[in-house]
Amino acid sequence: MSAPTGPTRSPVATLLRVNRNRPEPVTGERCDMCAAPVGEEHQHVVNLESRGLMCCCRACYLLFTEDGARLRYRAVPERYLSFDGLPLSARTWDEFRIPVGLAFLFRNSAQERTVAFYPGPAGATESELPLDGWTTLVAAVPELAVVRPDVEALLVRRPGPGEDEGTASCHLVPIDACYELVGRLRTLWRGFDGGQEAHAAIDAFFERVRARSRPARPEPAAVEGSS
Repeated sequence: MSAPTGPTRSPVATLLRVNRNRPEPVTGERCDMCAAPVGEEHQHVVNLESRGLMCCCRACYLLFTEDGARLRYRAVPERYLSFDGLPLSARTWDEFRIPVGLAFLFRNSAQERTVAFYPGPAGATESELPLDGWTTLVAAVPELAVVRPDVEALLVRRPGPGEDEGTASCHLVPIDACYELVGRLRTLWRGFDGGQEAHAAIDAFFERVRARSRPARPEPAAVEGSS
């Protein structure tokens, strides 16, 4: 008879030991690159191939902030600018072929063109027709050309009833802010134009954007000695 080689553990004791050694489950948001924990408020990068947004910790985010670098990912900036009194006529808007009064436009570097999206019950819908009207508008307002490709967008809202029909509300915003708005509206959208709840959410969103924005056009310097 051979001698026992060590103490015999019961199945229950083995299960208890396995459970004690099991790592804690992952909870909360994680960086999509290094899996480090991130807070509810965190940065994003854009995957230029898939067009997808990735949640990032600060360290990973900073790796992709160089505008001129030829990388697969690009960090989404955090700047907000306002373009007050944007001259956007009803005819120009109609050329965009956008059926609702809200859209965001950005430069897609892979396609080498400006694309426009508008919200609806299915999320963000692309206007696939040529944006000749946008080219004309940028020529008239060159400041609009400051938008960084892929990571920033121009969020444009047509005037509402009783407002000046010749101007629109326009802000440069991070691209993730646009998708945040679209996701929110998708849960609220009713009927053709969105309904009352969707419009209230749009109003609240634009209030936050206005609070964070600085003028894209610097104020003219005061003339020395003027009263």
